[in-house]
Amino acid sequence: MELLKDMALFVEVGKVMNFRKAAESLDMPSSTLSRRISKLEKAIGLRLLHRTTRKVELTEAGQIYFERCKRIVDEAKLAHEQLGEMLAQPSGLLRASVPVDFATIYLAPLLAEFAEQYPGINFELDLTPRQVDLISENVDVAIRMGEPPNSNLIARKLTQLTGKLFASPHYLARAGSPNHPLQLANHNCIGFPRSGNWVFQRGDELVGVEVGGRFMLNNVGMMRRLATLDQGVIMIPPQAIAEELKLNLLIPVMPEWSGKPIPVYALTETRLLPAKTRCIIDFLRDNI
Repeated sequence: MELLKDMALFVEVGKVMNFRKAAESLDMPSSTLSRRISKLEKAIGLRLLHRTTRKVELTEAGQIYFERCKRIVDEAKLAHEQLGEMLAQPSGLLRASVPVDFATIYLAPLLAEFAEQYPGINFELDLTPRQVDLISENVDVAIRMGEPPNSNLIARKLTQLTGKLFASPHYLARAGSPNHPLQLANHNCIGFPRSGNWVFQRGDELVGVEVGGRFMLNNVGMMRRLATLDQGVIMIPPQAIAEELKLNLLIPVMPEWSGKPIPVYALTETRLLPAKTRCIIDFLRDNI
């Protein structure tokens, strides 16, 4: 048991490559942590870490040991937690990285329901667009839109979102209503930067068109607002503009055509998930 504890301490240091940060997360003095790691190195007979006054690095042996130890420690934690689940509901701090638009439109109402269902879980959300490092930043789950890049992360598909075309009645009265996707080339289209090629489908028919406009931005809320201010056509899932549709601020354009579905994934660093993470992923997959 003592060896497993020291392995867990080593894994924490290996995650952040910093004794002080690891000690803070473990709630123990840095000197104690350093002494325990030195004791582990002596027991193994190999140096696991290169230490200098400015940084900590894994040795070749340390890298191999870290990868093995992390799996063992994760398995041990999971086994311990699964037994604990027989006595109590999932609990603890859930750290998640979520795109701000997805969080505002889709996650917020579901999160309120989930929080009521699991009162023992608290939440820390990173809503910035940056790609977080799940391991070094201790993030439990990242929600990402689009096909995930090839990586060591585990991707679980939650849903897929399909965009439709919308514009304000005043814009369409001024610019005319397109009746085929190719006519969008003559319209102001409000979209994300570097996404000038919009692909549409109607049954088995696929059409791609190069669109342009005066506004390219990376915030759905701003796109929605500009569209209500008669600035152009947007392609967006209808759920994201439910209020604007109800108030007739935006109306459908070519409703028989749809954008290419965009998958939404939950990314985790391991398949061995603690109860709090497994529960939120299952909940989102069932309710989005």
